[in-house]
Amino acid sequence: MHKLLFKHIDNSALIVFRIIFGFLIFMESVGSIYTGWIRRTLMEPQQTFSFIGFEWLQPLPGNWMYVYYGVMGLCGLMVMVGYKYRWSIVAFTLLWTCTYLMQKSSYNNHYYLLILLSSIMVFQPAHKYLSIDARLNPKIKMISMPRWCALAFIFQMFIVYTYGAVAKIYPDWLDATVAEVLMRGKKDLFLVGEILQQKWTHYAIAYVGIIFDALIIPLLLWKPTRKIAFFASIFFHLFNSFVFQIGIFPYLSLALVLFFFPTKTIHRIFLKKKPFYDQEEVIVPNYHKPFVVVFVIYFMVQIGLPLRHWFFKDDVLWTEEGHRLSWRMMLRAKSGRTTFKVIDAKTNVEIPIQIEDYLSRKQQRTVSTKPDVIWQFAQRLKKMFAEKDQDVKIYVNSYIRVNGGELRQLIDPDVDLGSVKWHPLKHSDWLRPSKQENTSNKSEENNYYD
Repeated sequence: MHKLLFKHIDNSALIVFRIIFGFLIFMESVGSIYTGWIRRTLMEPQQTFSFIGFEWLQPLPGNWMYVYYGVMGLCGLMVMVGYKYRWSIVAFTLLWTCTYLMQKSSYNNHYYLLILLSSIMVFQPAHKYLSIDARLNPKIKMISMPRWCALAFIFQMFIVYTYGAVAKIYPDWLDATVAEVLMRGKKDLFLVGEILQQKWTHYAIAYVGIIFDALIIPLLLWKPTRKIAFFASIFFHLFNSFVFQIGIFPYLSLALVLFFFPTKTIHRIFLKKKPFYDQEEVIVPNYHKPFVVVFVIYFMVQIGLPLRHWFFKDDVLWTEEGHRLSWRMMLRAKSGRTTFKVIDAKTNVEIPIQIEDYLSRKQQRTVSTKPDVIWQFAQRLKKMFAEKDQDVKIYVNSYIRVNGGELRQLIDPDVDLGSVKWHPLKHSDWLRPSKQENTSNKSEENNYYD
């Protein structure tokens, strides 16, 4: 174990990755401002739908979220140049985690991945060379790093890709239904829009997705296939960037390939003037025992979390229970229509409400299909009327379809959802089963892709 984790290798890959990582998180922060993402997601809504238990995390008032993201961008620049590295990466990780937890309308597995990668970077000696910190304090300058620094990224990405591949092995993905539904909204893309509507393209997307996710890490680790896998990664991630427009994450995934190539290769390409470390010493730190414990526990949690949906009743595609934090990426498309009925508990008279008065358009799409968000909105309505000294009951009429399939009822319409408690480790009995007769409903549907 000591030789595996604490053998020192050249740190060129980590130094180059730090520079790229800092630049990318800077671009993610600034891009969120200039694309209007902050305004649409965090500023326009009256309240955001945070992760349950983190309702106290709400966006800052006024224009302060622009300042918030500006600080994150500054942290990215400081990481890139290696100035006050430890403080800047810790600050970015905390700020990014807060924005992740304070809203679910723009949930994305890649946002969660960035939390994990940033957390790993907190403990990396990434500022020991080619940094302002090393220039100001030459005593910290190093040209090597313990091997766990690279292994942490390799293990993390192996988990991400492997679970991504396994999750795709289900009927709607294998018969290309999901790919077809996802590509319908891409028909106007420049040059490739029509190609993306072809059936053969849908099958190619479906099966290339499984094969790539399942094999990319082993192929990058094996020398004879490493270059082929690298060029396949370039094509795969650039395709995703162009078609799905998912920000920095395709480029972040490509940057992580640095840790799969021999250290000599990375040194020769990027840092020729840097002395190359080839002593291969095993330097065991005094804190090695607690470090190994934390290292093992962290990856046990990463392996265990994506499996938790198997302990819930019914299909995760329907219930969403155990969906998040599980690398179930671009796996299905859902559409539906959800209405809320507010009943005065004393008079039993319905109180008319307009959902548009409470939710942004983006939030309305989320509330249409997400059971936990539907529950949260019911709780919010209950609280708002309670503040007016009105005791009300909240009933929900919700119909959804998964992957363009039959329209089915999601929520038991006879349950007062405003009075139901949330149990994170227990199946919600107010969810109707996924196997039920088709229900006719001509209401306009909202689409949600995840």
